[in-house]
Amino acid sequence: MIQLVVPDLGEGVRKVEVVAWHFTVGSSVTPDDDIVELVTDKSSFCISAPVGGVLVKIYVNEGQEVSVGTVLADIEPV
Repeated sequence: MIQLVVPDLGEGVRKVEVVAWHFTVGSSVTPDDDIVELVTDKSSFCISAPVGGVLVKIYVNEGQEVSVGTVLADIEPV
């Protein structure tokens, strides 16, 4: 299982808001697909799939604010 986590963005950023999920649970993803869009007080960015597989669990809903290091989702590699 591969976990997508909120990366350390530096510049003192400790919290991000989940703006949009681009895939739903059960969706197939390929490497570099943009999975989720996050926003800070300074910018927005996407986290991409590190591997191909199936998105099996989403832990954080759109609109929620979470800390750096929080697990966002699980991908089951294929």
